[in-house]
Amino acid sequence: MLNFVSNPHTNGLDLAALGEMVEAIEKDASLAQAGFAVTTRWSGQTRSETVVESYSLGGKRIERQHRIVADEPCELLGTDSAPNPQELLMAAINACMTVGYVANASLRGIRLDSVEIRMNGTLDLRGFLGLSDDVPPGYENVDYDVIIKGDGTPEDFEEIHRAVMKTSPNYFNLSRPVRMNGTLHVG
Repeated sequence: MLNFVSNPHTNGLDLAALGEMVEAIEKDASLAQAGFAVTTRWSGQTRSETVVESYSLGGKRIERQHRIVADEPCELLGTDSAPNPQELLMAAINACMTVGYVANASLRGIRLDSVEIRMNGTLDLRGFLGLSDDVPPGYENVDYDVIIKGDGTPEDFEEIHRAVMKTSPNYFNLSRPVRMNGTLHVG
């Protein structure tokens, strides 16, 4: 169970609102269902644009509007007009884990000065290009460093780090296989 501290706005988070959300979900598990969806359209060469129009929380649709652009570097036949999909993947994982570090520190009453996550990975283009069945098209390993500063002890930060690895959705998504259920529609 989460331990809410007396400071209601640690690291900019409204802990009272978080506490209310936790209590509501404990009473009604259907409120815990958060659904996300995006639509990505090719916009020429290696560029694509993804639109976020809404998400659902507890069965209720919540409207929002965001656009995410992706492209490849010139050396990979793109125009380098935006981050590539691999960089966006790493950014999404880092952003998700950052939320976890901030939330876990806040719940413990630890004031943060900074959180930085540096992630890197190398993939072999022979897999993507279909040149070898022995080469996977994606990462076999991804390395990351977390640099965190605040008024917690090293033991506090180690506990927070373990909590993030246990509860971060995107850490989970990348560290374990996720079933991909695709359907092709030709039209």
